[in-house]
This record gives sequence, C-alpha cells and structure tokens, in this order.
Amino acid sequence: MTETKKITKLDLLKLRAKELKRKVGVLYLAFQNPKTPWYAKLLIGVVVSYALSPIDLVPDFIPVLGYLDDLILIPAGIALSIKLIPAEVINECEEKIDQIPNLKEKGIYAALVILLIWLLIIYGLIKIFIS
Repeated sequence: MTETKKITKLDLLKLRAKELKRKVGVLYLAFQNPKTPWYAKLLIGVVVSYALSPIDLVPDFIPVLGYLDDLILIPAGIALSIKLIPAEVINECEEKIDQIPNLKEKGIYAALVILLIWLLIIYGLIKIFIS
C-alpha cells in the first residue's frame, strides 16, 4: 500500500509564500528591464522595496492592521505590477529568476526608505503638536 502525503493548510501557505517570493524576484528583474514602462517601474519600485524591507509601515504588533499589509497589500501590489508589465518581459524575467543572488541584501535599502518615512511622519506630528 502506498502512502500519500496529505497536503495541510500550512503546506499550502508555505507554497504561496514561495510563489510570492519568486514573483518579487521577477518584479525586481522587470524593474531593471528597459522594456518595462516607467509607470510600471514606479509601482514595482514601491512594491519590491516594501516587500523586501524588514520594517513595515504598519507594525505587526498592531492587531489586524499589522498583518493586513502582508496579507493583502503586497500580493495586490504584485498582481497589479505584473499586469502593467509586457508579457515578453515577464517571460524573460521568469527564465532569469534562478540566476539572481539573494534579494534580502536589497532589503536593507528598502528598510532605510521605510525608516525615513517613519521619521518624517514623527517629525510632522511633533511639529503639529508643539506648534
């Protein structure tokens, strides 16, 4: 009798996470492609920076909203970005995806951008309440 492995919800989540990680890599390559339109590059830059950043705009400890960005905003941004990229560019990038180095190194720059945004928000709030 052969054993069949039952696919659990955790296995499905892990598979989705791998798919998302791959799509972020495809977007990263599409961003560098000269055939990608400027408006797609703008959205890709925001989505990839945010996805690779270890710092979230909405911290995860805030109930519901903290995980909302990870569960809805990033996948929605990825899907919209992919729709804006020509099919030939997507195909080229999917072929090249296995050749790129670890993308986490790029997340350091994205973290700095998110940190700068938070500092500007805090500065603005301080300026409003002290004035």
